[in-house]
Amino acid sequence: MTSFMLTSTTASKIDAHLMKLRHQMGAPAIGMVLTLIVVADEARQYDAVRAATEAAREHPSRILVVIPRDDDEGTRLDAEIRMGESTPGEVVLLRLYGELTEHADSVVSPLLLPDTPVVAWWPIDCPQVPAKDPIGLLAQRRITDAKASPDPVRAIRSRADGYVPGDTDLAWTRLTPWRSLLAAAFDQPVGEVTEGLVVGAERNPSVCLLAAWLSERLGAPIRVGYGPGPGLTEVRLTAAAGEIVVTRQDARQATLVRPGQAPRQVALARRPASELLAEELRRLDPDDVYASAIRWLAREAV
Repeated sequence: MTSFMLTSTTASKIDAHLMKLRHQMGAPAIGMVLTLIVVADEARQYDAVRAATEAAREHPSRILVVIPRDDDEGTRLDAEIRMGESTPGEVVLLRLYGELTEHADSVVSPLLLPDTPVVAWWPIDCPQVPAKDPIGLLAQRRITDAKASPDPVRAIRSRADGYVPGDTDLAWTRLTPWRSLLAAAFDQPVGEVTEGLVVGAERNPSVCLLAAWLSERLGAPIRVGYGPGPGLTEVRLTAAAGEIVVTRQDARQATLVRPGQAPRQVALARRPASELLAEELRRLDPDDVYASAIRWLAREAV
C-alpha cells in the first residue's frame, strides 16, 4: 500500500496527487462504483476506516474520511492518501482544523467521483437531520448509527423527525438476520398473532426498533423487555397455533421454536460494522420498510 501525506494543503492539490498516484500505479478510477464519505472523530477514525475498507472489497470506492480537529490549532487542511493492493479503491483521510471544520463540504465536493453515487456514513453521533447537513446534502444515501449516540434509544425514536428517503440507520441493518428468520417462521400457517415480546440489552436501539417493525407488520401489540444482552436475545410471538420463539444463546447461534415442530438451531451471528456497511452499500434506493418502522416507533413514543 502507498501512503502519501500532504500538510497545509487544498482539495485541488489532493485531487492532483490522486491522479498522479493512480497513473503511477495503473489503478483507473473507472473501477470505483461510488464515493463513501465517512465523518468520524480522531478516536474512532481507525475502526471506521477499517470497516469502510473491508466494505470496499465488495464495493470499490473512493473513501473520504472527514476528521474535524480542535479549533485552536489554526485553520488548515492535512490529508493522507492511501492506495494499493491492500486498499480497494482509494482512501483519503482529511483532517480539518479551525474554521475549516465548519466547511467540510467545500473540501469534499471537489474530491467526489464524477457520475457515481455518493454515500455518507456517520459512525459517530450524527446531525439531527442528516439530509440537511452540508455533508448529507452531497449524498444520495445517508447511513447513521443510533448506537453511537449518548442516548441510543432516544436517538432511534427521533429518526422519523426530518426523515428523507435515502436515510437509514445501522440499528436497522443489524436486524436483517432477525427479520429474515422471523419472516421464515411464518412459512407455515400459524394463525393470527395476538401479542409479542422482544428482549435485549436496555440501551440497544435495535430492540425497540424490532418491536415496532413486528407491531406494524403483524397488527399486534409487541412489548419490549430488557435483559443483560448482549444485543437482542429473544423474541416471543403468541399466535393462534401456539408460540413462535427465537432465543439467541450466544453471538453465533439461536434456537427457533415453532408450533408443532421440534426446536432447531439456526445461525444468527452478530455482524461487524464492515458487513453492516457492505449490506447498506448494496442498495442505494430508499428503504421504505425502515421508514415505516421508525414512523411507527415515533407514534408509539408519543
